[in-house]
Amino acid sequence: MDDLPILQVRRIEANIIKPIYQEMVAELGEERAREILSKAVNTDAVRQGAELAASTDQPNNLETFATLTSRWSKGDALKKEPLHSSPERLEFNVVRCRYAEMYAEMGLSHIGTILSCGRDGSLCEGYNPQVTLTRTQTIMGGASHCDFRFKMTPDG
Repeated sequence: MDDLPILQVRRIEANIIKPIYQEMVAELGEERAREILSKAVNTDAVRQGAELAASTDQPNNLETFATLTSRWSKGDALKKEPLHSSPERLEFNVVRCRYAEMYAEMGLSHIGTILSCGRDGSLCEGYNPQVTLTRTQTIMGGASHCDFRFKMTPDG
């Protein structure tokens, strides 16, 4: 599945997760189901970040990260406005998110943040613990755009 656009991967995952999540809610309640789903998705995102880092012989800085994460946008999944790119900082706004649109179509808007947005920081952790993500708003959360601000921090 490495060659599939991430949007398609997330759709496949969501189709599998939806009935499992519904059963967890019925058995455990919404709050506990969300906690379990978040933990599972974030644990997997750390693993995926480590695999991303291991997939290249380039330095694990933000320039390389930007190149390696281009699959996020394949299939017109994200419309981005670039703001800054360097080995130490990567900043952009997402002004259209087909992930949010897809989860809404699937009736999963209430967990879309867990399935996509929430995993981004954990992916960074797995890729390089010195990469941090600051994001104050998302389209999935109802904002006009997502503000991605990645930074290399010496202390991780």
